[in-house]
Amino acid sequence: MSDVTITVRGEHEERIAPERATIHLTVRTEGAARATVVDHAMRLAEPVRAGLAELAERHDAGTLIEWTSKRLAVRAERPWNNQGKRLALVYHASIDFTATFGEASELSVWVSEISAWDGVEVGWVNWHLTPQTRADAEREVASVAVGVAVQRAQAYAGALGLESVTPLEIADTGLISREQSPAPQMMKARGAAFAASADSGPAMEYEPDDIVVSATVEARFTAR
Repeated sequence: MSDVTITVRGEHEERIAPERATIHLTVRTEGAARATVVDHAMRLAEPVRAGLAELAERHDAGTLIEWTSKRLAVRAERPWNNQGKRLALVYHASIDFTATFGEASELSVWVSEISAWDGVEVGWVNWHLTPQTRADAEREVASVAVGVAVQRAQAYAGALGLESVTPLEIADTGLISREQSPAPQMMKARGAAFAASADSGPAMEYEPDDIVVSATVEARFTAR
């Protein structure tokens, strides 16, 4: 039998518990006087900023990894009433914060406290891995996916009565096959999105899903 070209696909995935949680929150105020609205927003944001700075200084606890605060944003609008009449200007001021925690329990405690503060709106949480863990996991799943492709090629060759396979090409999904297919996603993060208001319960607990790290490759071999 002459040489046979075998094209296969290899996949692998791992599930890893998140190591970091980045929470987004906003301090908002509104009113008829721009200066008053701006001043109110700055005063409400100050305890949030001070609390984050204090947590960041607790190096021994390792609770807060990093945090950011964006500049004050102000906008104005003239709302309509039920009769279709434009009302007076209303000013809106907001300051956005992000905070990355290394412990879900510490995040829960902190959010439970600040969610009851005036003007504070708690947004979503992004659960993720450290850069080193992510890089190691991507390298591992890619290696295993290639091994799966090799095993499949060897199985096909054996079924044809051939003894050896020699790799010709290997690529991410869609780069070898003629049919258009989506590019592979090396990282997929699934976490809880949530919003909290001042009437939230006394405590909040977050149990994130595992992060799925996956790789899919296509490979072409010559079987003899």
